[in-house]
Amino acid sequence: MHAAWSLAAAMLVAGIGAALAGNGYQLFILGTVAVTAIAATGLNVLLGLAGQISLGHAAFYAIGAYTAAVLAARCGLDMLTGGVIGAVLAAAAGALLSLPAVRVRGPYLAMVTIAFGFVVEQGAAEWKSVTGGWNGLSGIPKPSLPGHAFSEAELTILCVVLAALLVPAFARFTTSRWGLVLRATRDAEVAAQSLGANLVAARTLAFAISAGLTGLAGALFASLTGFISTESFPFFQSITFLLVVLVGGAGTPAGPAIGALVVVLLPEMLSFLAEYRLLFFGGLLLLVLLLAPAGIAGALAVAAARLRVHHSARSLPIAQSAECTAALEPAIPAALHVNGLTISFGGNRAVSGASLAALPGQITSLIGPNGAGKTTLLNMVSGFYRPDAGAITLGTTALAGLASYQTARAGIARTFQTSQLFAGMTVRENLQVAAARGKLTGALPAGAQAPQGADALLQWVGYTGSAERLAGELPHVDRRLVEIARALAARPSALLLDEPAAGLSAADTQRLGAVLKRIAAQGVAVLIIEHDMDLVMGISDRIYVLDAGRMIAEGSPTAVKASAAVRAAYLGDAAFTLPAAQHGDARGDELLAVQRLTTGYGAAPVLDNVSLNVKAGELVAVLGANGAGKSTLMRAIVGLHRPVQGSVFFAGHEIAPLAAHLVARAGLTLVPEGRQVFAELSVEDNLRLGAHRCGGLTPGKLQALYALFPKLAALRTRPAGLLSGGEQQMLAVARGLAAEPRVLLLDEPSLGLAPAIVQELFSALARLRAGGTTILLVDQMAHLALALAARAYVIAGGRVVFDGDATALREQTVLEKAYLGGDSIPPSSARNQSS
Repeated sequence: MHAAWSLAAAMLVAGIGAALAGNGYQLFILGTVAVTAIAATGLNVLLGLAGQISLGHAAFYAIGAYTAAVLAARCGLDMLTGGVIGAVLAAAAGALLSLPAVRVRGPYLAMVTIAFGFVVEQGAAEWKSVTGGWNGLSGIPKPSLPGHAFSEAELTILCVVLAALLVPAFARFTTSRWGLVLRATRDAEVAAQSLGANLVAARTLAFAISAGLTGLAGALFASLTGFISTESFPFFQSITFLLVVLVGGAGTPAGPAIGALVVVLLPEMLSFLAEYRLLFFGGLLLLVLLLAPAGIAGALAVAAARLRVHHSARSLPIAQSAECTAALEPAIPAALHVNGLTISFGGNRAVSGASLAALPGQITSLIGPNGAGKTTLLNMVSGFYRPDAGAITLGTTALAGLASYQTARAGIARTFQTSQLFAGMTVRENLQVAAARGKLTGALPAGAQAPQGADALLQWVGYTGSAERLAGELPHVDRRLVEIARALAARPSALLLDEPAAGLSAADTQRLGAVLKRIAAQGVAVLIIEHDMDLVMGISDRIYVLDAGRMIAEGSPTAVKASAAVRAAYLGDAAFTLPAAQHGDARGDELLAVQRLTTGYGAAPVLDNVSLNVKAGELVAVLGANGAGKSTLMRAIVGLHRPVQGSVFFAGHEIAPLAAHLVARAGLTLVPEGRQVFAELSVEDNLRLGAHRCGGLTPGKLQALYALFPKLAALRTRPAGLLSGGEQQMLAVARGLAAEPRVLLLDEPSLGLAPAIVQELFSALARLRAGGTTILLVDQMAHLALALAARAYVIAGGRVVFDGDATALREQTVLEKAYLGGDSIPPSSARNQSS
């Protein structure tokens, strides 16, 4: 705020001095700069705070200008009063425009605002009796006070004063409850909803404020020029406002003022270049945007924020401070009950009749293999999905069918698989949004809303960084801790955590487990989804197991671990039969060799010194629990994820430095998890794309693929997006084979498929293996994978804990420990060296 007031004072001194000393032309230019800054401040509320782009703000500019001009020139109303009325009408128009606009995204939002701008422009042109049409309105008076009419210099000074005062006003608005909620919806709208933010209300407010300020600027512009017509408000004017915000710095208080100086004043300063001035002006703008993508003020603000963090001294309360304990205590301790939840997506029943209970003061875990429906169930509980059937209650409050923000305000808080912090806000501001539960009105709660309460809560969960640091700059571990602290700042009765230990080291995971126990001890009902079985078994009071959308087991950690149904869900059904794999020596030379591969996502390594090899003609399986790093390994091999260190050799050549498309051209083809077919293209067009790099889709190749997957032949003209999950998986494998790969990498091909489809798919893989196709297979159906594989690797905690003969692996307990938790497995002692 001090910087904002200092800039406002500088603007006042410089602007008033220039107005008092300038001639008529200079006054007009100075007034135009100030009016443009006011209009750009309005757009800055919408773009910089709410993250909503508008290319129709010239329409609000015109509404304010025409309203004030008509009321003053034809109705005898004072121009100041007319300007206020014009601003109110523009704000109302903005609120109405927001109703359709907030329901669309990206280019569609831009098109809605462009269309609105054209409607207003053409409406003004046709309403000749009021607006004068293309001939316009002239004789527009200047503002006046009782007994005094403003001179041209005084009108310019008025514009400068308003533009200057908007700088500290915008800074104050940014840190207010309204500003915090708008910024939260800009950075992560799903997370904002999960904390109680009503997106429609917040963005309607942003549109109204933005349009109102722009309408006020239009009224001042009309008075400044004395004449307006339809040509005064072209589409290019909306582009100018957008350019001002971007050059100055979207979301910064000083951005509109700095941008207006550059965009309006610079062309005038380059007037000596005559017809070339716009060329030089455009080049300078490109240079500014290239060197400072966040704008001039934005670049300065980021540098200042980092300097504050560097020099800030942190003195946090003791972790168990009374203030922090008060912040953690749930508003109303309540049990979360889920009864018979069911939901389907396009005929696929993702969750069917699921029930569970999470009690206050206890940790309840929901586990299951990939695609079981765990996150879908959490999304229903937190209001992001509406269940087809079933009930959700928190205490005595029924939640099923409520919007996500209503569910959050009822006492549900959650975290996400991929951390969704508000990246452009500080750590402390993240907690302040949660403490207000996303509400735009009402008294602010105590505790985490205050700086000392937020700091205490951060310290309590184990965060040791600066509360003034931007959340987007945090390392992975701190992002997890801050996200948990943010959820707790909402004072929830039930806390839902989706894979909180993902990407954490063993030490960090232990610390997380201790934090979760302390949270439950405060009376919060904690429900977690987690793939780290050691963590789940160590902290859970009760465990529910979901498989293919149905609950198959529940009970204590010991009972769940001993359940045959749970082992079958994680390891696969041993009742499936496949042709016996050929064991012994491999059929050919080594094709693929991964050596000491270490990689991750900016935190602790996901893979740590992983080595494996695949020889020509063999099928090798890579097994391990969810989150072990199997998919990361596959992506790293094919160049979709860069290794931190280590080597990947293919046919004797190092390929780790190569881009993914070059790796594919070399003969490594990945069929990714989740199928990822081209939904709008037909089955045959998908296959044609797969074969484009190796001579195209010949009739012989097409027939061979249809022989392997007969169902696809009958669906050859159907769009891939209309296929069932099993048909899409078959198409994904066939598309990979169409590329004639030397090594085919399959990532979780059985994921989410019915047992009969899994059997059919794996039978096809057995035929490929028998035909000599070299395959590296990752799959959760361990029994089926081992029935196909000659050799296998098991990954746990990012390390290889077994490599050797597939038959030998079935006779050991290492696989069960890797999937369901147990004693740690030293890599050297657990490894079978027969390979």
